[in-house]
Amino acid sequence: MPQSKLNPINAATRLCGVLGSPIGHSASPAMHNAAYAALGLNWRYLAFEVDPQNLRAAIAGARAMNFVGLNLTVPHKLLAVDMVDELDVSAQTWGAVNTIKFTPAAAGKIRAVGFNTDAEGLANSLREDLAVTLRGAKVLLLGVGGAGRTAALKLATENVAELFLVNRTASKAEEIAGEIKKQFPSVKISVGYPQAKVDLLLNATSLGLKPEDALPLDDKQFSLKQAGAVYDMIYQPAETRLLAAARAAGCKTANGIGMLVHQGAKAFAIWTGQPAPVAVMRRAVEGSVYGK
Repeated sequence: MPQSKLNPINAATRLCGVLGSPIGHSASPAMHNAAYAALGLNWRYLAFEVDPQNLRAAIAGARAMNFVGLNLTVPHKLLAVDMVDELDVSAQTWGAVNTIKFTPAAAGKIRAVGFNTDAEGLANSLREDLAVTLRGAKVLLLGVGGAGRTAALKLATENVAELFLVNRTASKAEEIAGEIKKQFPSVKISVGYPQAKVDLLLNATSLGLKPEDALPLDDKQFSLKQAGAVYDMIYQPAETRLLAAARAAGCKTANGIGMLVHQGAKAFAIWTGQPAPVAVMRRAVEGSVYGK
């Protein structure tokens, strides 16, 4: 949807935004502003570069300026859990916050409610973009930070058969593995690379955002030929070094566009109370990423 279709900005324009570091790659403004235009809403969505040490102040500032809500991306999703007034059941379940809604409360105060829309967004994208059946699958997950931790827990709830966790700091992977063993005893989980083939390799690290980034996996310990499908949560660039190598190895591949769209659509519904125009949002993201 062309930018000219948006309503003119005026004193009644409502604001949402995304906070992250880095943030220059984000396609969220294009996606949400296209959705606002499609529904004729006098809203705008902006992107803000926010250092982690300034996150609390940034959330407080958005609250004070009567923002409708915020999205949070790398590296803020875990930090924000302790920076909101209330956690929705989704944020409680997945232990991370990627969406905040500012809600009027008593005595003129405004409460910040944290949500997590990443988990469902990821599962929907894996099914749609890779046709992966998660139940009974063997999965290698790279990275257990904010998005990675959510992914690990979501995969466990989907009854994957085996889950292998690899993280730069092994103790964090051990912590998540222990949590999953308690909650989902039927899921076989281990820390480290598998020796046999897996149905899915999922990258939840930020390695790949920059052209000079190394592969997010140790190819001496795991060959991409051992993976049936490879999913990279990164969507900008559209084909990371990992996805290019996976395609060359004969794997089915997909980037994180589907996850971005589905989690964004859920956030849109939380803020507006209206169903999101998903097809419009996907076209806008693809236009931003692929230049279509």
